[in-house]
Amino acid sequence: MPPELAVESHHFEALGTNCSAFAAGQSRGRLVEGELWVRRLGARLTRFAADSELSELNASAGRWMEISDEVESVLQFALTAYETSGGLVNAAVLPSMLAVGYTRPLADGPVAAAPEGVGPLPPLPDVLEVRHGKARVASGSGLDLGGIAKGWMADRLCEVLGPNSLANLGGDLMAAGAGPRGEGWPVGVAGATLMLRDQGAATSSVRRRRWGDLHHLIDPRTGLPAKTGLEEVSVVAGSGFEAEVIAKTALLLGPEIAPIYCAGHAMAWWLGGAHDS
Repeated sequence: MPPELAVESHHFEALGTNCSAFAAGQSRGRLVEGELWVRRLGARLTRFAADSELSELNASAGRWMEISDEVESVLQFALTAYETSGGLVNAAVLPSMLAVGYTRPLADGPVAAAPEGVGPLPPLPDVLEVRHGKARVASGSGLDLGGIAKGWMADRLCEVLGPNSLANLGGDLMAAGAGPRGEGWPVGVAGATLMLRDQGAATSSVRRRRWGDLHHLIDPRTGLPAKTGLEEVSVVAGSGFEAEVIAKTALLLGPEIAPIYCAGHAMAWWLGGAHDS
């Protein structure tokens, strides 16, 4: 067995959530560099700052706008998420988010909801066009990249941290390399500890980010907070991005179809309903 490598760890708050970074055989400075990368990119992808790149793209709806390489990549992955989820992971969710009162970070409290006029979301390819170095959002529409961005960023953060590292951005997680002992990285998933190696994990849940009877996970088929009979889904997949998309898709599919879907797409999974702790 190879000798155990020393692991540096770093914990910080960013993207409106708790984040952690671990790297084997790297300096602490590399982890701080990773935090700064998360903060810089997160500032461009948030919809809660009027001067972010995402907010400017939403504000320029109907017109082409120049975008950075990183934002272009995230937008392309949003289109991929839409396609691979059969339309259930749809970043064109901003109008619904605003209608249900999620207009600012929940730490500041939601505002009054007005969901009466909300309907099914339009197909994302009808809302978002992406070309090299530029993008356009359709008039009257808007994007919220949410978990898609976090899953994508967890994967990219491991590239910043080094080949044997783990990045956890509020539950969207990527474990790269063999871990400090060569057996993988120990990761808690749904109460069990799994050894992940070049794998991602994610949890999609309606148990948090709630206010009254409403929550943040919009069902694109209705434009309203999802009510599928599932409240939480955790999965392990080939990357943090894949895990995020699979977990959200499974939750939206509901308890009858989700097990079949997960069996075909996830490496491991856990489904939680109203009576599960």
